[in-house]
Amino acid sequence: MSNKSVPFGSGTREVPAQKASKWYPAEDESLPKKVRKTPRPTTLRPSLQPGAILIVLAGRFRGKRVVYLKNLGNGVLLVTGPFRINGVPLRRVNARFVIATSTKVDLAGVDTDKFDEKYFAREKESKKSNEEKFYEGGKKVKGKSTPEARKEDQKAVDAALIKTIKQTPQLSSYLASNFALSKGDRPHLMQW
Repeated sequence: MSNKSVPFGSGTREVPAQKASKWYPAEDESLPKKVRKTPRPTTLRPSLQPGAILIVLAGRFRGKRVVYLKNLGNGVLLVTGPFRINGVPLRRVNARFVIATSTKVDLAGVDTDKFDEKYFAREKESKKSNEEKFYEGGKKVKGKSTPEARKEDQKAVDAALIKTIKQTPQLSSYLASNFALSKGDRPHLMQW
């Protein structure tokens, strides 16, 4: 693949060893972006220990106090309200969007082995054409109902948690109350 030097007149000229292609692609080929960062496992704050009560700062349940059950990896936490106390179901929450409080709950009877990323994966919709969907019938279901297996899992986790929560006075009312800042509150001076 080296270029040959061919004498021509008074100087030399470069002749490529391979000719350039006569046809070029119409669109540029996309190359993968060069990443200079080395992937490292996510390290959670020391205050995020299983059983800690967290305050959710963003999302549908912002301001709610939840119980931290398990780390799912990549900075994602498994939390629950419990649902019977404050209406927060088993869900994943990013660790960046929570504040850990000093209050803890004993998780002795709670089984969290079955909960992982696959448990929360969405079901894929069938790939039907628009015509097939049109002729099936005009009934559209608003919102998706929760599967019975998930409801049973929620009840099992709630039963074990509520048993330990009821042993501490005023803990259930603490979990049921929402967190909010008032005028003049200084969050950087608060004891969590």
